[in-house]
Amino acid sequence: MESHLNHTRGKHDHARATRAGEAEWHNWVSQMQRKIDRMPKLLSETAGSSSCCIFRVPQSLVEINKKAYKPRIVSIGPYHHGQEHLMMIEEHKWRFLRHVLSRKQDPSGTLSLCFRAVANLEMNIRECYSETNEFTSHDFVEMMVLDGCFIIELFCKFTRLVDKDPNDPIFKMNWIIPFLMRDLLKLENQIPFRVLQSLFDILALNSGISFAWLTLKFFSYMLERPASILDKASTFDGKHLLDLVRLSFCPTDNRERPRDERRDTFLRFIQPAEKLHRAGIKFKTRNNKDSFLDIKFTNGVLRIPPLPMDDFISSFFLNCVAFEQCYGHCPKYITDYTTFLGGLIHTPTDAGFLSDHKIIENFFGTDEEVACFFTNVGKDVAFEIRRSYPSKLIEDVNEYYWNDWHVRWASLRHKYFDSPWSGISVLAAIFLLILTTIQAAFAVISYIRPSNNN
Repeated sequence: MESHLNHTRGKHDHARATRAGEAEWHNWVSQMQRKIDRMPKLLSETAGSSSCCIFRVPQSLVEINKKAYKPRIVSIGPYHHGQEHLMMIEEHKWRFLRHVLSRKQDPSGTLSLCFRAVANLEMNIRECYSETNEFTSHDFVEMMVLDGCFIIELFCKFTRLVDKDPNDPIFKMNWIIPFLMRDLLKLENQIPFRVLQSLFDILALNSGISFAWLTLKFFSYMLERPASILDKASTFDGKHLLDLVRLSFCPTDNRERPRDERRDTFLRFIQPAEKLHRAGIKFKTRNNKDSFLDIKFTNGVLRIPPLPMDDFISSFFLNCVAFEQCYGHCPKYITDYTTFLGGLIHTPTDAGFLSDHKIIENFFGTDEEVACFFTNVGKDVAFEIRRSYPSKLIEDVNEYYWNDWHVRWASLRHKYFDSPWSGISVLAAIFLLILTTIQAAFAVISYIRPSNNN
């Protein structure tokens, strides 16, 4: 009897354990299903589409240049919104918005138009960001209107399209504008260009200029953009301010040029500048203010447009490279260019050599700092040499470099004609050799002629 009760109790315990196990199993499955249904937030599912163009910079790049990608004084867009160290300019955004509306006959109506225009684009704007944000619809649209109007008013005041208070601290304090310009060209600190264009159309100043022209004019203070580029500014299809300025340096012909597969042996990273120089390759500046990308190599001469190297251009390069690494729908011109220069500049000696030849205009620091920058800008960066825009030029330079005749002649020239005095010494030796040869010839002739007479 007792054994029967124990057996029955055991069966009940087993049943309860089975039911508890199944409940726990269903709970696990439900938890997993909720996780499966959850959408990625840090890198959205649509981040690879052509509409997504504003990214968090990859951590691998941030670790190499920790301060290059974070705004210093102004936040634009959602990624750094509300950070305490950016609140000074945040307060002035509202002042600038007040100035914008004060020039309108109906300030409230104009503000309403701006709000409606951006609200109609809200879903498209959100898709431009690789990271899902938690802003409410109202807060998100308000942020876009405020940041967009601030940028437009800043550009207009700086380029004197509208009047500004001569004692306005934004313009009077010399340090603020350079920092604003740098922050406005940081990848994580962007809003879509179509937002700026829509607001600019509503706030039209009847000046007959495009917002793209106004943008390039503003940044010409730090990145000189000639009239030939400003005139075709409206043709640049920039995704945001950083992309628009980047495109102003890029060639408009994006077609991939045919390559000779037989020359693949020369398609390797370019040699450092000093090595190329010792192999007989000459370096000269190329007069092209439109773009520093326009590099040419002909008849042993490498012509490179001058590059004014400073804190602004270094920040611009780093953020352009980050954008090109994240956005898979554009040519990688800045990545190609900085990688090419990184090949030329291996050591401070290479940087000094290019500075001596006026190719690098060094406002950045020492030759060591320039060399370090171009070493770091290429770290952890995907680079396809076959598809890079200077691939044929690299092949031509390498073919010239590995040509034995060029190397031997260059070695002879460096060894014996490196200075005027060594050159004169070599010429004198050759002259003496010729005289000695002539003297020996006359001696042989004088010896032969008497024998013939006899």
